[in-house]
Order: sequence, then structure tokens, then C-alpha cells
Amino acid sequence: MNPEPNIPPAIDVKGLTKRFGRFTAVDNISFRVAPGEIFGFLGPNGAGKSTTIRMLCGLLSPSAGAARVGGLDINREPEQVRARLGYMSQKFSLYRDLTVEENIAFFGGIYGLAGGRLRDREAAVIAMAGLAGLEGHLTGTLSGALQQRLALGCALLHEPPILFLDEPTSGVDPISRRMFWDLIQGMAAQGTTVLVTTHFLDEAEFCGRIGVIAGGRLIALDTPAALKRNAIDEDVFELALPNPAGARERLRDVDGILASAYFGQKLHVFCRRGAFTGDTLRQAAARAGLAPDAAAAIPIRLEDVFIRLVERRP
Repeated sequence: MNPEPNIPPAIDVKGLTKRFGRFTAVDNISFRVAPGEIFGFLGPNGAGKSTTIRMLCGLLSPSAGAARVGGLDINREPEQVRARLGYMSQKFSLYRDLTVEENIAFFGGIYGLAGGRLRDREAAVIAMAGLAGLEGHLTGTLSGALQQRLALGCALLHEPPILFLDEPTSGVDPISRRMFWDLIQGMAAQGTTVLVTTHFLDEAEFCGRIGVIAGGRLIALDTPAALKRNAIDEDVFELALPNPAGARERLRDVDGILASAYFGQKLHVFCRRGAFTGDTLRQAAARAGLAPDAAAAIPIRLEDVFIRLVERRP
């Protein structure tokens, strides 16, 4: 979902840069996020995702560039920016020695909620997070998944139009991660703009568009389907090997093979377009000292795209 020409974007980033001494953590990135869009920031650890979010939240001053969040300038109006968004940090940010209810009341106070308004929002958060009956429990005794859902609920207490989620499902089991994403998609359907950072490739598929960031630079930006279709001009094959140990090294010098990556007991091989069929790749692998059980062309996956984009970045 690209912002419509006549509708201001919820987030508008132009040339945003952050330097720490000689180190450039975020390097001249630009993108726009439409109202109600789920925009994913995908990248390896240390890529610059969290630094970008902290700048957009007004928590960290950019070294260069500009951004508007909810129509507000992050450089000139950081306090007003923070009032219009919800932020869930990568590390669990609630107080483990307070009860569920006490955490909600504490963060409600920070957002200026009181009286009936706070009670209404507390009830909504408890219902959304599935915490009914646990209001008096110490937060630190909850499961990791429930803690994350409580943290999301606290970020949503003041019903912000924009939500920043920094790797919200780290350390959460797959079923709970899917439930968490059901909540995110439900909020977006109601008009909330969501910018979420993740390094889980399956989660990135849930986003309307994905920005791939590596080394502080935005190296790709499109829908998941378009990235898989257009981001890399290579054929991808899957080799089934009885013993994959050392397979990448053996294939490294085979003409037409550009790269490879392990996927469990199988090897994904990235080849120059048109260089191989399944049979000819299997023969080339045999000449390199391998004995593949099978070799077949496969549809490119988002994980394949991500690996190649990151490997090929300048």
C-alpha cells in the first residue's frame, strides 16, 4: 500500500541518517508509510532498525535528514510526536514486580488517562491481551507471550493512530507469534498504522510492504510478492544431499553458481539465470564431488531474497 497522492502519509522519511562518531548506524534512508498500512522493517541484527525507530519516536536526534510522523516533525516537535504514537521496545519494558493491573494504571497515568477513561481502556486492554482473571498477578510471573501481549496493550492504552513495534515477538513461541500477528492485523484493519521491525521471515510475509535494511542502508522496498518476483535475477535450485557438510565449499568454484545457503539437510543454490536445469546442476554437483539425491528448481522464497540482498550489498 503506497500513500495516495492526496492523502498525507502517516510516516514520511527523507534522507534520515544517524552517526555515532565515525560509525554510521543509519545511512540516508527514505520511505513513506500510508495510513493503516503494516510496514515491515526487515534486517539482520545491527542493521539499523532499532536506531531508525528511536529517531522516529523522537527519542534520538538524527544526524541528518528529516521525518514527519502523524504530520509532525520529529526534529521540531518530538514531544507531540510521542503523544501520537505507541511504542513497544525490543526489550520487555514493563515492571515485573507490579501486577498486570498496576502496570496498566502506571502507563495509563503516563498517557494522561484517569477516571472512567482509564477504567474503560484497562478493560479493553485486558480483553485484547487475553488477561482476564490475571489482573492481580505479578507481571513477572506471566508467560513470555502474555507479557508481550500486555506490553502491546500498554502501548495501545491511549489509542494512538501510529504504532511502532521493535521486534515484538522475540523469544515467543510460534503459536503465540501468530496470535500476536492476528492482533496486529486487526488493529491495522481498524486504521492503525503499524511499523514493525523483525528478523523473522515468516512474519515479514504479513506486512503490506517490506523495507530491507542492512548496514544502515535501505537496500530494497516493495511488497513481499514483488520482492520475490523482482528483487534478484537468479534461478534458485534445491539440492537434496545425504551429507551436506562441506557442500557449499565444493560448489563455490562451479561456473554459473553464484551462491548457496543451507536449509536444514538441503542446500539452496543461486545460479545465473538459465545456466542450469535440475539435471545439469545435479551433474555439475557430482563433478564437484557431491552426490545429490535430487536437484530441482524451486519458487524463490522471501528468505532466499533476504539472504541474497544482504550478501550482495555494497
